[in-house]
Amino acid sequence: MSSAHQLRTAAALLRDGGVIAHPTEGVYGLACDPFDALAVERILTLKGRALDAGFILLADSLTTLQPLCAPLPGERWEDITASWPGPITWIVPAARGVPPWITGGRDTLAVRVTAFAPAAALCRQAGGLLVSTSANPSGKPPARSALRARVYFGNRLDGVLGGPTGGLARPTPIRDALSGQWLRP
Repeated sequence: MSSAHQLRTAAALLRDGGVIAHPTEGVYGLACDPFDALAVERILTLKGRALDAGFILLADSLTTLQPLCAPLPGERWEDITASWPGPITWIVPAARGVPPWITGGRDTLAVRVTAFAPAAALCRQAGGLLVSTSANPSGKPPARSALRARVYFGNRLDGVLGGPTGGLARPTPIRDALSGQWLRP
């Protein structure tokens, strides 16, 4: 099966409310449609994670992501856009109406515009935005391969998009957009 076919299949699963594992910049991630509350709930159950943890939204472009972000001072947006596309996740103020299952009930949102081609292509084909969280049960090391994701979750996933990760040694760093503070270096 070609990688283009696998990508189309994975994107179709996501559009249909599925949960998949896929390679990201540093580890395998679990993904779903961020506006599908049932799919997000499945990820929480798979990971054994509380709703108040919130999720990272992964996007293929700033244009796709910006409507979910509340306005920031110009210089803060300059810092963010200078780092994207790239492997940095930013905590930004959430726009009104962003579902609480994405924000964890906070008024902020974790966002990343990825430069990792397989993840960006998956975002594009699935509709532009994905929930992104490391593929591991809470307390276990993140999966760094499709095999490890399958070992962790087995047939409880709707699919696994195989392939190598982007080579980072760990999950992407997280930075607060308002303070500039690194929350996960």
